[in-house]
Amino acid sequence: MAATINQETCVGCGSCVDACPVSAIKIENDKAVVADGECIECGACVGSCPTEAISL
Repeated sequence: MAATINQETCVGCGSCVDACPVSAIKIENDKAVVADGECIECGACVGSCPTEAISL
């Protein structure tokens, strides 16, 4: 299952974008969005999120 981003708690800081080794996360409308089929479920983004908005 790909990473899930809670849009309520995401502040759009971009930490997850920088942490993702396969560039599966983008910032759209000031919120992080995971591209379908690109996430490799490594968890790098989870630990990088300062608001704990990402889960696997």
